[in-house]
Amino acid sequence: MKKKAGSQFRTVFAHIVLILLSFMCLFFFYVLIINATRSHGDLQKGFSALPGKYFLENLKNVANDGSFPMFRGILNSVIVSSCSAALCTYFSSLTAYGLYAYEFKARKVAFTFIMAILVMPTQVTAMGFLRLVTKMGLYDSLLPLIIPSIASPAVFYFMYSYLQSSLPLSLVEAARIDGSGEFHTFNRIVIPIMKPAIAVQAIFTFVGSWNNYFVPALIIQSKSKMTVPILIATLRGADYMNFDMGKIYMMITVAIVPIIVVYLLLSKYIIAGVTLGGVKE
Repeated sequence: MKKKAGSQFRTVFAHIVLILLSFMCLFFFYVLIINATRSHGDLQKGFSALPGKYFLENLKNVANDGSFPMFRGILNSVIVSSCSAALCTYFSSLTAYGLYAYEFKARKVAFTFIMAILVMPTQVTAMGFLRLVTKMGLYDSLLPLIIPSIASPAVFYFMYSYLQSSLPLSLVEAARIDGSGEFHTFNRIVIPIMKPAIAVQAIFTFVGSWNNYFVPALIIQSKSKMTVPILIATLRGADYMNFDMGKIYMMITVAIVPIIVVYLLLSKYIIAGVTLGGVKE
């Protein structure tokens, strides 16, 4: 009886903790959405748990603000983040497969080199990267925000660990014996096996690229090419006389919608991907 009572207590306690954590995580999203439905005057009065009546008006103000191209910024961020996630996951998986499935002399050297790049901060190479981009004529372009995502040591290491736990080399050898080409084997056999890991890293890469402020701030100058973090950062310099808090909250609300959509589409793979990627046979 004591064991049963103790087990019930732990279950109840665990549920209470999870409810509190969920509330703490979701409360701020709730406040953001509520504030997006209120006017500037209402927001000045203080917090309210009930939604206002200015949602459509705030959305209209955001859409019609010519000095602040929020929807253009969202489109730029969607393009950069989607392309970065696709390139990063595919080529990181391809690199991991190459080092996992092939035996060659420089295999350990290549793996060590990639891991060494992993510990190098982005800020260390920022000025050299900016100089290279300028010489290539890619300054004030979205391409420098997309192309470097092909090389991602962190994603490579995750994919490599996942392959070690999920892909038997005998399966690759059987495909080769059957006459399957290397790229055909990778695209038709390996990619489906790695789908959970790819989905997990696609989410992380998409969100990381979406929230990236440092590199776009160095590269982008035109307002029409700015991404969401840069546009939101410019709100700090807004004219006090024209400062509309309702519009600001609406801008932030609209900006997080694509992230939520991507997460909902791929979230079912997170637990499977993280679990299988961290376990070796």
